[in-house]
Amino acid sequence: MLSYQHIYHAGNPADVHKHALLCAMLGYMTAKPKPLSYIETHAGRGLYALDSAPARRTGEAEAGIGRLHARLAADHPYRRVLARVRNEHGPAAYPGSPMLAAALLRPGDAAHLAELHPQEHAALVRAMAGSGAHVHRQDGFDMAMSICPPTPRRGLILIDPSYEVKADYDRIPGWIARLHAKWNVGVIALWYPILTGAAHRPMLAALEALGLPGSLRHEVAFAPVRDGHRMVGSGLFFVNAPWGLEDAAARISRVFAGAGAGGNA
Repeated sequence: MLSYQHIYHAGNPADVHKHALLCAMLGYMTAKPKPLSYIETHAGRGLYALDSAPARRTGEAEAGIGRLHARLAADHPYRRVLARVRNEHGPAAYPGSPMLAAALLRPGDAAHLAELHPQEHAALVRAMAGSGAHVHRQDGFDMAMSICPPTPRRGLILIDPSYEVKADYDRIPGWIARLHAKWNVGVIALWYPILTGAAHRPMLAALEALGLPGSLRHEVAFAPVRDGHRMVGSGLFFVNAPWGLEDAAARISRVFAGAGAGGNA
């Protein structure tokens, strides 16, 4: 959706949930000496300034990383990368998932990032300069299908659409089934919002009916970040969930529960 820009939502509670588990997964996967591929279908701009006018307008980061940062374990890879990025770019910098992944990947690993929005794509190219990532101005689903199975074959894909196109809820289960058929060893991570209307529930039912291997669902609940906001939680659905992810998810549940919200795996 070419109208969507994540700067208004960067660092919100859903970002904390998604990014903490992404970093945990990459931490586990890079602990093994085998190379891997990282693929992202909706990459955004990669780096955000939380003191910018759009970010300040919504105040979502204050309810997210601003409130939850201190509750994360000091040695969590998400917290380590955040500190590194802020040391380089300033205290208001917030790394999106492409930059978090790039900081955790190793020489010999590959990264493919898709972003269709022209301004977001241009910013992503600047943010990822020197990282070695392949940045595609292309529909993320098309990009993923065109390169899978990737080289290296071992790896992870993050699917993080805006869901402004309501048809995404209907097409994602079939798309994930096709992706898994092409790349049966790949870890698939799908993020979805939990809204007051529960639009995610039919999609989840369809995903769970596929019976894909290593399926894991994790959700956290939180209060709306502002009056009238319909998001009351964040969810991730995994296929081929890597070893250790369930424990990492339980720890993130405790982070949110201790901050006055809840989580479940």
